[in-house]
Amino acid sequence: MSKLDEKIALYQSEMKKLGIKFDADLLAKVTKGLGPSIYKKDAETVSGSDAKELGTVKKNFLIKKLGLSDSPKLDSAIEAVVEKMGKSNRNKYRAIFYYLLAVEFKKESVYK
Repeated sequence: MSKLDEKIALYQSEMKKLGIKFDADLLAKVTKGLGPSIYKKDAETVSGSDAKELGTVKKNFLIKKLGLSDSPKLDSAIEAVVEKMGKSNRNKYRAIFYYLLAVEFKKESVYK
């Protein structure tokens, strides 16, 4: 099993633990799209309480990667994902976070 496959398996088990239904193929593509960042402890997770980091998610992922326009809807979606993953959950894995945002905005086609 490759390191990438191990990470995908970890994220799948985390989503099952959180009770989130998911498309395994899309999760794998989102994970692969994150490149080497998933192997770095700090970059692998998203801090739900760090406004600067959430701003980076908004700017680099939602606006640049998904091609969305900046609006309050983006902030609401980020907040909803933080809630869904659990505010006290210290393992808000970036791959799952981005997966949930892509699904929220129906932008799965970016990964096809």
